[in-house]
Amino acid sequence: MCGLVAILQRAGTPDARVLEAMADAIAHRGPDDAGRHLQPGVGLAHRRLAIIDPEGGAQPMHAAGVTLVFNGAIVNHVELRDELIALGHVFVSRCDTEVLLHAYLQWGEAAVERLVGMFAFVLHDARRRGCLAARDHFGVKPLYWRREADRILFASEIKGLLAAPGTPRALDAQALDDYLALQVVLGGRTLFEGVHALEPAHLQWIDLQTLETRTRRYWRRRFDAPAPADPEALRGLVAASVERQLRSDVPLGLYLSGGLDSSLVAAAAARVHDGPLHAFTGAFREGPEFDETAHARTVATHVGARLETLWPTEDDWIEQMPRLARQMDEPAAGPGLFPQFMVSRLARRSVKVCLGGQGGDELFGGYARHLIGALESALDDAIAGRSDPLRPTLAQLEPGLATLGPYRPLLRSAWRNGLEAPAWQRYFRLIDRSGTDTAWLAAAHRDPARRAAVAQRVEAVFEAPRDAGPVQRMLEFDLTTTLPGLLQVEDRVSMAVGLESRVPLLDPALAEAAARLPDAALLAGGRLKAVLREVAEPWLPASIVHRSDKMGFPVPLQQWSRGRARDFVADVLGSRACRERGLFEPDALTRLIDGEQPFGRAMWGALQLELWHLTMIDAPAGGHALAA
Repeated sequence: MCGLVAILQRAGTPDARVLEAMADAIAHRGPDDAGRHLQPGVGLAHRRLAIIDPEGGAQPMHAAGVTLVFNGAIVNHVELRDELIALGHVFVSRCDTEVLLHAYLQWGEAAVERLVGMFAFVLHDARRRGCLAARDHFGVKPLYWRREADRILFASEIKGLLAAPGTPRALDAQALDDYLALQVVLGGRTLFEGVHALEPAHLQWIDLQTLETRTRRYWRRRFDAPAPADPEALRGLVAASVERQLRSDVPLGLYLSGGLDSSLVAAAAARVHDGPLHAFTGAFREGPEFDETAHARTVATHVGARLETLWPTEDDWIEQMPRLARQMDEPAAGPGLFPQFMVSRLARRSVKVCLGGQGGDELFGGYARHLIGALESALDDAIAGRSDPLRPTLAQLEPGLATLGPYRPLLRSAWRNGLEAPAWQRYFRLIDRSGTDTAWLAAAHRDPARRAAVAQRVEAVFEAPRDAGPVQRMLEFDLTTTLPGLLQVEDRVSMAVGLESRVPLLDPALAEAAARLPDAALLAGGRLKAVLREVAEPWLPASIVHRSDKMGFPVPLQQWSRGRARDFVADVLGSRACRERGLFEPDALTRLIDGEQPFGRAMWGALQLELWHLTMIDAPAGGHALAA
């Protein structure tokens, strides 16, 4: 895991001081080594966290007129190396960076389609007088870019771009509207005006003579050939992915929440790993609804892992939130940012790589909103007299509907305007993070026209997979929009402490197999992740496989905001700077702090936006990453 920056320009050699300043801004991503490459038109710099072949993978790496800076882990590098050797390539290291470089020399842009893992890179091809930038299938690894009059800048984090003199720090109004509604930003925009994220599964070619760019999507899931669920085949895909992700030349461990996804990864890893694994978990002492350590201990005992547990506190939260706001670059997608950072910091004391269960919910239907959306569609089908064997019926969902009891407030909010809206609009209601009462927002941000524009963008994404059923459309929407926000958290908190975080369930072959599952199979019996439970059944205790009390590392934010943390929240959201920004209605915001419902997200969104302004817009350039 590493960090990269690049300056591409039409004329002259990029300024070495600017390149170094950009690289220094993301130095926390690569504490083990640093390197740079400068020539007319191109400046590349790299910060390395050495995982594979620590002695032989220095970057930038060169071969046959091509220079590469790369961030990530190509987990099928062993198989690709063997294939390339058979084609006549000669290697001088064991690292995955050299495999990527030779894969490009052999197959050009098409090499990206052969990669498995997480990656973002910029590659300079002097032979073609151009550069190739690419990002992995799911967006696990970040890559940002900004176009100026005579140059294009790239960086693994936005703060790398902001370190270039003259880069403005301005708010993108459209991105703000997205964040207020969804707590993520759609379509490759960021909260910074003029700063873009290269989207997942996309590559971009830059002509260095003209700085013209050509961007295309190199991978997407298909939904036009549904097939019956085959748990054994899916189990084989999970096992193969986890085994590849275990490749490491440094100590490796596991995130283990006790939920189905991380437990499945732990069980698959234990089957092939040489020796006991070291696992890490965390919980809060504020109540049983914030503590699933008993489940984590059950799994750890079952797979023979050594479990280390952390109990973050309210004081930890107060101390870390301003620093985490800077580390994130943009407002985070949810409060899980804080405990995930704390557990990552704990893990880094013992290991340098950690595997987790991110992605299972988005691939296999793990959120209550997926069951609610399926229920709405089934009710609509029943009223209309429609029947489709690939879609769940009311009768098929009924056994699991009792699990929606805790979500009655969400149901009341989503259904208060009836069920006659199209599917995309009903889903928008379920993922709306602004709250049932938006009085805390300034009048300009309650403008129906702005809200309608967000809705149009949501509709475009939701309706894109034309061949997908209603459940698969929800999942694809999440993979495209909300998952990258969660992966941004995964990347930033691990990189803050020099830890490589891997996500084996986000494997292209597994994702393609999941796309072929009929809606009726995904939520069979009204059970979330019904198919994945069948996959896990031979490997895990029944108490884990059949858990229905999904937690997802909730944070006792509402409790804390009425305790010692209230002064911190009130100081941030009640400051003169916040009032003068004009984003919120101060009196209504105070009522929100004191009266938000448990697990509500509106206060979190407001706090994140203001901390982002304070640390990234108002503050001078520079600063430091979180200490490990």
